[in-house]
Amino acid sequence: MIKVYQTYIIKSYSKIFSFVFLSFFSLIIILNIFEEISFFKDQQSNLLIPFLLTFLNAPSVIYETFPFIFLISIQFFFIRLLDKDELDIFKKISLSNFKIISIVSFFSFILSILIIIVFYNLSSNLKFMYLDIKNKYSKDNKYLAIVTENGLWIKDEINNQINIINADKIENQTLKSVTINQFSKDYKNTKNILADEINISNKNWKIKKGNFSNKNGKMEIKENIIFETNFNSKIINTLFSDLSSLNFFELRSLKNDYKKLGYSLTNINVHYQRLFSYPFYLTIMTLFGSIVMLNIKRNKSKIFHIILGTLFSVLIYYINYFSALLGENEKLPEAISIWLPLVIISLFCTIGLVNINEK
Repeated sequence: MIKVYQTYIIKSYSKIFSFVFLSFFSLIIILNIFEEISFFKDQQSNLLIPFLLTFLNAPSVIYETFPFIFLISIQFFFIRLLDKDELDIFKKISLSNFKIISIVSFFSFILSILIIIVFYNLSSNLKFMYLDIKNKYSKDNKYLAIVTENGLWIKDEINNQINIINADKIENQTLKSVTINQFSKDYKNTKNILADEINISNKNWKIKKGNFSNKNGKMEIKENIIFETNFNSKIINTLFSDLSSLNFFELRSLKNDYKKLGYSLTNINVHYQRLFSYPFYLTIMTLFGSIVMLNIKRNKSKIFHIILGTLFSVLIYYINYFSALLGENEKLPEAISIWLPLVIISLFCTIGLVNINEK
């Protein structure tokens, strides 16, 4: 059973965490609404669209700021304990600083798991809706990364054939300026197809008119040809979506589709590692904030320690960010790029906890 002091500590920390969370959420709403209004200022759209997009995008942004929310929450929690001399009261009932940290850290870990399971999946679904709506108003497909400088490339293996497909761009359910090179399993070129556009509304693509190479290498025009593939417009659009807009099930499906396309799985694997490590990351931030605050001398400014802790948290955030980039660029193994910074920070926290009960 949860003891009285444990309940008190968890409730106190929860109240402060809720306050900090709502403060961050309100700030994000305010800042984001101006950005959306600026985006739509020269476009004819419903006045409610910027507000809708703001609320759809806010959970995804707040997800990225959770490390700072956890850190600031634990700092304000210990400020409350220090201001009310509750740390001294806890010591009188043989409740050590280490025990207090253990309680809030365990609670943070449980809360972090709920964030991954519930909040992340919710925010990713809302993010997908945000990107889908905003892409309709974007003139350069900025919010749906389908078109690149080299166009769209697909590797598709079907019916013992390998199809290498290149298109200049995709518009709705149509590929534009398409080249299809078909190979046998031993990569002998068997057919080439050139078409101005192909309807890809389903997996049986419709080539209204195209140039097809024959066995002699000469081209002949054919019309109303059905070309069988593993992909349609919905699958292709999803392949190039922002990974943060995909929930766990969609990420798994995306990974399978990447394999079919022959795309590198590095970005997806790194994203998976980020998700799996997130509860540990947030718990470490709780530990770090606790250590910073418990090393305050009673005559020192608490605000200084809050600023110091925030600066360190920013540094930790960017260390994690750049390490993940090294993983995405294949400069470091995927798992090491995500977990190594956390292991190093954990070691520093362990050192800080050694004499924490003497404070």
